[in-house]
Amino acid sequence: MIPRLTGRGMLAIFAVLSLAALWRADLSGQQPDPWLILSRIGQGLLHPALSDPGAILRGTALTLAFAFVGVALGAGLGLLAAPFYRRAPVRLACIGLRALHELFWALLLINLTGLSPLTGVLAIGLPYAGICAKVFADYLDEADPGPARALPGALPPVLRLLWLRLPQCLPEMRVYTLYRLECAMRSSAVLGFIGLPTLGFHLETFFKQAHYAEAAAVLMIFLGLILPLRHWMRWRLVPVFLALSLLALAQVEVPPMGPGALGRFLSDIVPAPIRGGTGWEGWLSKVFLDQAWPGVVVTLVLSQVALAGTTVFAAAAFPLIVPRVVGRAGAALGHAVLVVFRSLPEYVLAFLFLQVFGASMLPAILALALHNGAIIAHLAGRQAQGLALRADAPRGLTLWAWELFPRLQANFWALCLYRWEIILRESAIMGLLGVGTLGYFVQRNLQELRLDRVVALLVVTVLVTLGIDALSRGLRARLRAGLRAGAPDGASAGIPAGAGRAEQAGCGPG
Repeated sequence: MIPRLTGRGMLAIFAVLSLAALWRADLSGQQPDPWLILSRIGQGLLHPALSDPGAILRGTALTLAFAFVGVALGAGLGLLAAPFYRRAPVRLACIGLRALHELFWALLLINLTGLSPLTGVLAIGLPYAGICAKVFADYLDEADPGPARALPGALPPVLRLLWLRLPQCLPEMRVYTLYRLECAMRSSAVLGFIGLPTLGFHLETFFKQAHYAEAAAVLMIFLGLILPLRHWMRWRLVPVFLALSLLALAQVEVPPMGPGALGRFLSDIVPAPIRGGTGWEGWLSKVFLDQAWPGVVVTLVLSQVALAGTTVFAAAAFPLIVPRVVGRAGAALGHAVLVVFRSLPEYVLAFLFLQVFGASMLPAILALALHNGAIIAHLAGRQAQGLALRADAPRGLTLWAWELFPRLQANFWALCLYRWEIILRESAIMGLLGVGTLGYFVQRNLQELRLDRVVALLVVTVLVTLGIDALSRGLRARLRAGLRAGAPDGASAGIPAGAGRAEQAGCGPG
């Protein structure tokens, strides 16, 4: 029998883990005068400027191009894999694809395909294929079996899929693909930080040169693309968007990789002891004791503190979009703030905070907490607006403390646990900004051209992600059992089975 877990028990577990992680976290920034940097950034936001409009226009076009082609590849492969997702080889392959962040895929693929459009497209498309396969498989499994029962039993499974199950799921798949496009635009921008010519490349360049007015203009252009996405994206124009995207990517100049790139890549990812370079004892000690172990510890510490910050921010922020708590004007302002935080990629936010607070875990924690907390707050706030309230229900903070949060705690904790795996993946790549997570050691080995160590560390990243995902699912099951047992009708406090996909498909700006 699965032990039950109440909301209070979940809070106690989170508190203990978060305090232990906070004790290990490095929050000592090294920026001598953060207020001076903040004031300069503020001046840039008030007076944005474009010094090279042509280059920014090209970066904007390529940001969109990578996103469209990457999502087309990921959604297409995911749709092909979805009917076979329950088969172990397909499921394991999809899990491996989606367990690595897009930046990790890009850093690995650069050694094979160089700084080329193919690197960016594959870096987005491969993990998105694993994600879409799982979500699309869930949609197909939940299709109404009624129409199939009315047809002859000898009808081939392929025809049943194409004519009965798939048409039922297409509306949900389209909504989810649109959300994936929004995520891909964020990923596309972030790929600029490793050299691909998207908006992220210009953003990093302007900030490092202290050109804050130009950096502010790039940020505004990015938000101008992603915020109204659901208004300018039209499905009938998808072929046009894809054709223009392929044309834009074809114009990118690709540095030559030289002959034998594939052979060198396949050779370099083989562990050095097999190639006769070193002994196994030294290689295993260097990779797993000196790098993987401290990287895992720092990644877990960072993700736990960020999860605590996410939880606190989401709990405090979701009433800010509920008119009955803060009024209509306050709800509009709160919605605008949450839209900005959840639209900016975590990596970009961390890079911005790094300029202000200096090198430590603090920029990464703030970025992860604000982005993920804004997503959860948006979803919880929408659920709060849909609750039926008594005619004499209070208003303001009293309503939040005594009515909204107690009734929403099941979904709230479920959403926090659903974001846990995502926060862990994002924590790992924060090493590219100097934090000692797994990403830090991945980048260091890439600089030394030790691809065998890179692959080993990426395997460790996948295993840690899978472990957190399994733990999250177990906690959700225990929480669901505990809350349903404590509810008067046995069901009203339960976590809906579709909460995960609701969280995935509903966190866009629209």
